[in-house]
Amino acid sequence: MAAQVCSLLSEECRVAINHIVSYELHVSDAYLSMACYYDGETKEPPFATFFEDQAEVKRAHARQFLKYLRKHESKICLPVIQRPDIDNWGTGLQALESALELENTLNKLLQDLKTLASENHETDLSRFLGKFLDKQKRNIRYLENQVGYQKELEKLAQKENPSEKTPEASAKEA
Repeated sequence: MAAQVCSLLSEECRVAINHIVSYELHVSDAYLSMACYYDGETKEPPFATFFEDQAEVKRAHARQFLKYLRKHESKICLPVIQRPDIDNWGTGLQALESALELENTLNKLLQDLKTLASENHETDLSRFLGKFLDKQKRNIRYLENQVGYQKELEKLAQKENPSEKTPEASAKEA
C-alpha cells in the first residue's frame, strides 16, 4: 500500500507553524526553569512536578508540529528560540501567573493559525490543531483555578497573621 501523499502547506501556515514550534520550545524552557527554581529548595514543591511535566508536554508538542511539517514536505526554519528572561520566579503565585500568561499567548498563536488554516482551506491542519486547542483550554482553566486558589491561600494567611506581609507584597516592595 502506498504512503498517503499530503498536500503542501501554504507559505503562511508553514511560517506560522515554525513560529509555534519555536514558542512551544520557549514555553518548555520556561517551565523547566520554573521546575528547577522550585525543586527542593523552596516552599513550593508541588509546583516543581507540574512545571517539569509541562516542560515535557510542550517539547512533545513541538516535536508533533515538526513531524506535521515533515509529513507535508514543508521547510523547517525555526525563529530564534527565546530563553526565559526571568531567573527568579518569586512566589508560587507569581510563577503560576507567568505560566498562565505563556499559555494564553500560545493559545492565541494556535487560534490565529487555525483561522489562517480555515482561510486557506487547509482542513487537515484545522483538524490537527483541534487537539492542541482542547489541551490549551484545559491547561488554561487549570492554571486559572490554581491562581485563584493561591490567592485565596494568601488572603487566609494574611488574615491569620496580619503583621506578616504576603510573599507577593514583599516581592513588589523589593
